[in-house]
Amino acid sequence: MHLGYENSKATYTMINDKVEVPLEHSTEEKDLGVWTDDKLKFAGHVGHIVAKGGQLLGLIKRSFVHRDVDVIKTLYTALVRPHLEYANVVWHPRYKKEIEQLERVQRRATKLVCGLQHVPYESRLRQMELPSLVYRRYCGDMIEVFKYLHGMYSVSSSELLPRAPVSALRGHEYKLLKRHCRSHVRLTFFSYRVVTLWNNLPSEVVSAPSLNTFKGRLDKYWGHHRYSLDPSVFVQRQPVNSQQVTPA
Repeated sequence: MHLGYENSKATYTMINDKVEVPLEHSTEEKDLGVWTDDKLKFAGHVGHIVAKGGQLLGLIKRSFVHRDVDVIKTLYTALVRPHLEYANVVWHPRYKKEIEQLERVQRRATKLVCGLQHVPYESRLRQMELPSLVYRRYCGDMIEVFKYLHGMYSVSSSELLPRAPVSALRGHEYKLLKRHCRSHVRLTFFSYRVVTLWNNLPSEVVSAPSLNTFKGRLDKYWGHHRYSLDPSVFVQRQPVNSQQVTPA
């Protein structure tokens, strides 16, 4: 796979039984379960998992006659949603089309519930207590940042997520340095896209003493966006009420 716009696209060979065999050129490869193309885009991966999710929903529809909220929610969260979320910190969708493709799978799942076929999608999510996939992806990003900054991984976070200088702090003590980049691709990388979201979180959330406490406080702080399909609402700074984000 040749990467980069200025790549010479040379032909590489491997010696097999003293004979040089040229390697075939590839535009898309699967590594650790994630499909990546030679432009570092993940549209192909989104297409693969959306197709897989559709196949599983078809199997559920053919196999179950009695489909109430509990049955569909259990089957969907156990069999389908893991495919839609596996490693999404890496391939986080960057285009509206990809976001809609993923959410369409959950739309179809909620329509399997008898009596909810003609109910608006957001109302179906509320009745089933299913957060939108957009919400879950952004929560997942923040959870990963918390793990890195609090030493839950055996790697240093200083290069991946550099901290802002103490003199520049206007928010919480875990504020990240906002770096500049010239390419849209790099801007969507994990270490760049999470900075604004993380810095906008209140101190009561980011300074949680444990991961489970952080998850609870984050869910309370972003709770009004739980069923939102608009990614832009998470970037905006929200008014903070300490009684809402601090558990009793």
